[in-house]
Amino acid sequence: MEVGKTRTRWPVRTYAQVVPGASGRVLVVDDNKVIRQLIRVNLELEGLEVVTAADGAECLDVVHQVRPDVVTLDVVMPRLDGLTTAAELRADPRTRDLPLAIVSACTQHEVEAGLGVGVDAFLAKPFEPSELVRVVLELVEARGRELGSTGSTGPTGASGADGGASGAGGASGAERAGRSTGSS
Repeated sequence: MEVGKTRTRWPVRTYAQVVPGASGRVLVVDDNKVIRQLIRVNLELEGLEVVTAADGAECLDVVHQVRPDVVTLDVVMPRLDGLTTAAELRADPRTRDLPLAIVSACTQHEVEAGLGVGVDAFLAKPFEPSELVRVVLELVEARGRELGSTGSTGPTGASGADGGASGAGGASGAERAGRSTGSS
C-alpha cells in the first residue's frame, strides 16, 4: 500500500469528515505502477487523499483501515481481479455502499459484469485525466450526500442505497450508472 503526501493517522471515519477543506479519500487499485501514479497525481491535484493498492487482494486487506470514500479498480490484475474485488466489497456489509469505479479497457463484458455486481461508474483506458477527476469527484460528492442525508456515522456509512447501477452508455470513454448520474 502506498500513501500520498496527504497521509493522515488511521483509523478515522472519513477523510472529508476529519480534515476541513479536504474533499475525500480514494483507494486506487491497479497492478500497473505507472497508472496508479498517474491516477494518484491527478486526484491529489484536486485535493483528494489517495491510497493505492497493487491488486484486489491488497485492496481487501487495507480497505477497512483506509476507509475510502471511493475505490477505483482495474479489471485485469494478479491474485484477485477488479470484478471479483467489487463483488467482495458489495458482499461485505461494511463496504456494500462504497462507490466503485472501474478504470479499465471497459469491454462490453466488463461493463455488463460490473453492472451485475453493482459498480457505479466506468472509465475506459486510455482516459483523459479530466474525465477521471470528474467521475471520481461525482462519486465522492454523491457519497457525501448519502452520508449527510442518512446521518450515518459509520466508517463507510451504510446508507441504504442499493449499490446497483442501471443503464450504461456513451462513447466518451466514461460510462456512468446509478448513483453517479442517476440517468440511463
